[in-house]
Amino acid sequence: MLAETICSAVSAAGLGIAAITAYRKRFLTATRIAAYSLVPVGLVMTGVVEWVSDIAFKPSVWIGFGLLGVAWLLFMTTRAVERRSGSTRKERKAARAAERGGAVAPAASSPSLTSGTGAPAGQAQAQDRPKKKQQAAAPGDDFSDIEAILKKHGI
Repeated sequence: MLAETICSAVSAAGLGIAAITAYRKRFLTATRIAAYSLVPVGLVMTGVVEWVSDIAFKPSVWIGFGLLGVAWLLFMTTRAVERRSGSTRKERKAARAAERGGAVAPAASSPSLTSGTGAPAGQAQAQDRPKKKQQAAAPGDDFSDIEAILKKHGI
């Protein structure tokens, strides 16, 4: 009951200000003020104010909001742990694709064209492999799974 009275008083005050603004020949501004001042009475008449006051003063509603907050917190914690562990969605997707395999024929994984030096592409790749292994071995064997996936696809 108190909320309805307050909303009615705010609307009456807004309509009074709109009337004064219209008296000063600012009709566009007065129309806007009148529109804004009618919103609280409209909310009271539709029952929105009663619904909001029922929600605000029920303990079960606040418990529900608390549970939603806990669920959000758990979700964000799992996302942070997932990012920290280094296991991303892209890596898992690549690992699943590698397990499925069979998407590319084994003979088609190497190109039949020659490299820029005139040697067949297979020989050029064979020359580059020791350098790549030395570079990959320097930081550690953290990328051995990724190398296996790339080799399987001929990259």
